[in-house]
Amino acid sequence: MDNLTFSLNATIPVFLMMVLGYVLHKIGWIDDDFASKLNKFVFLVPLPILLFGDLATVDFSQMWDTRFVLFCFAATVISIGIAVGVSGLWKDNSIRGEFIQASYRSSAALLGIAFIQNIYGTAGMAPLMIIGSVPLYNVIAVLVLSLFKPGRRGFGMEMLKRTGKGIVTNPIMLGIAAGLLWSALRLPMPQILGKLVSGVGGVATPMGLMAMGAAFNFEKALGRVKPAVTAAFIKLIGFCAIFLPAAVWLGFRQEKLVAILVMLGSATTVSSFVMARNMGHEGVLSSGVVMLTTLFSAFTLTGWLYLLRSMGYI
Repeated sequence: MDNLTFSLNATIPVFLMMVLGYVLHKIGWIDDDFASKLNKFVFLVPLPILLFGDLATVDFSQMWDTRFVLFCFAATVISIGIAVGVSGLWKDNSIRGEFIQASYRSSAALLGIAFIQNIYGTAGMAPLMIIGSVPLYNVIAVLVLSLFKPGRRGFGMEMLKRTGKGIVTNPIMLGIAAGLLWSALRLPMPQILGKLVSGVGGVATPMGLMAMGAAFNFEKALGRVKPAVTAAFIKLIGFCAIFLPAAVWLGFRQEKLVAILVMLGSATTVSSFVMARNMGHEGVLSSGVVMLTTLFSAFTLTGWLYLLRSMGYI
């Protein structure tokens, strides 16, 4: 019950924040133009700063585990490959980029540390899990959203150049790179800068959620039910069923196993919608998957935790 309560406390407010954005749009307090500008602002400023803050203050030398990081990286690569394969079921290529990203991209950075702290009292292996997965999340997201962008013409060197430039200049990637460099150089975080980073980064999630809710269109979402449900099932059930047994077989236990669970089976991150909208996609499928996975992850994560604990692995 404690795990269920925590999961509900972590996910239901997120869902309700999206509902708030939808309601504010319906009553006219947030119009389409404002929602679009809010999305762009979140993508350019708070999200990169949030990721920078998550990584800059972590001393990775004290907890580095190459085997664990490689497992997280490999599981992420294979998960992306599965998502790409399943995306071929949809004839509409314009939604494949959103489907792939929404299927594999977890709220690892946002929920991972909080979830593990609630169980073990410390962040544990969450920072290492973030290193093994989150940079790859963002690189592949930029790549697939560029390749499957609606209206894209052909594929050649010009397209490759634009995609490469998009990856290098992506604000989220810049935030991750800056955080890793800050940590590697062991630079101290001045209190003033720390409060600034915490304050600005702290608005990323609520602003992104309200903007997503304001942009959500039920009529369009009804036309994306099958891919949204499929992506949500893969995200919450499929990857865990594939990789958790492998993690147990390789000997990962306690906080490492919980970190892997969060990486595989937590809700699709809000930034997937923000990035999709800012890279020329409709965003309807992304918002639908975020809403579904946010709503049901409290129950699926609790179920996986109960299973692992009853078997003595955590």
